[in-house]
Amino acid sequence: MTDAEKKMKIKIVFILLVSIALVNIAAAQSKVGTTAANFLKIPQGARATAMGGAFTAVANDASAAFWNPGGLSRITGNEFLASDAKWIVGTNTYWFGLAIKAGDNGCAALSVNELDYGNEEITTATQPDGTGQTWSARDVAIGLSYAQNLTDRFSIGGTAKYIHQSIWNESASAFALDVGLLFTTQLDNMRIGMNIANFGTELKMDGKDAYLAADVDPTHTGNNETIVSELQTDSWTLPLTFTIGLGYDPLDNDKFKWSVAVDAVYPNSQTSYLNMGTELTWNKMISLRAGYFSLFKEAAEEGLTAGVGVQYDLGEFLIKADYSYSEFGILGEISRYTISVGF
Repeated sequence: MTDAEKKMKIKIVFILLVSIALVNIAAAQSKVGTTAANFLKIPQGARATAMGGAFTAVANDASAAFWNPGGLSRITGNEFLASDAKWIVGTNTYWFGLAIKAGDNGCAALSVNELDYGNEEITTATQPDGTGQTWSARDVAIGLSYAQNLTDRFSIGGTAKYIHQSIWNESASAFALDVGLLFTTQLDNMRIGMNIANFGTELKMDGKDAYLAADVDPTHTGNNETIVSELQTDSWTLPLTFTIGLGYDPLDNDKFKWSVAVDAVYPNSQTSYLNMGTELTWNKMISLRAGYFSLFKEAAEEGLTAGVGVQYDLGEFLIKADYSYSEFGILGEISRYTISVGF
């Protein structure tokens, strides 16, 4: 394939993805607050969240499978990453990712994204102290990603996801696709990233509690009063999100690396906003980070973020530990912890 053919394919892919995103964004005003599986939008990874979620054009570790799968092929080796956070109202969110290099230009990844609502004892009007049973709710998405360097500056990647939500005896499932691009410009370490997340099928809750006994004609006696009826629930779209980001390294030498980034986020379920962040790394060992979530977002609760990271090269393994702190308005503060092992 010639360079001209590669450039033409890149342009076609870029135009196609932008067109899909703009069509869905145009319909966003009628979908405010009406999407399902919104756990898919919870930011993951202590490093990325410490930078205010401005990670689309950075995306150079295993968490790229969440932020921009196009960046997976740019990681330098295999990596396992695990992230944990106590989310709002007593819930917990977890994210696990395993990225495996596929040759010099490719990378595959497996990821699991989970929101656990915990268990709660069931009470009724006649049994206020509990029935002896508990109910629970859980959301999970399992993703399989692959990314490829098309040129020395341009890479593309995608993630196919199976999404499942359950609450008590009801559940719903869907499939979705993320597509990401990462382009390194010729302007001194400036990068452009783009990601379309959660383009897929709709979710519809179903389960045994939707089946009820019904009397189709209560005005007549002698008819069957136990005919099984089914409550029909509505289908809900996934939280489609289009993100475009810029990343730049004003300083990069043997001792220090300073990166700044900004993401413009266009979701189909709320107003658009900006994420901004920065990272300063000393001697490839200690990193300080800060950022701001949801700038210009209508009725935003998110705000300032900060964090720290340490890493140590053991030769065969590269160990990283990261922490981030995020303001969340009236909902309190969020702390995230991430451990990763490169090999």
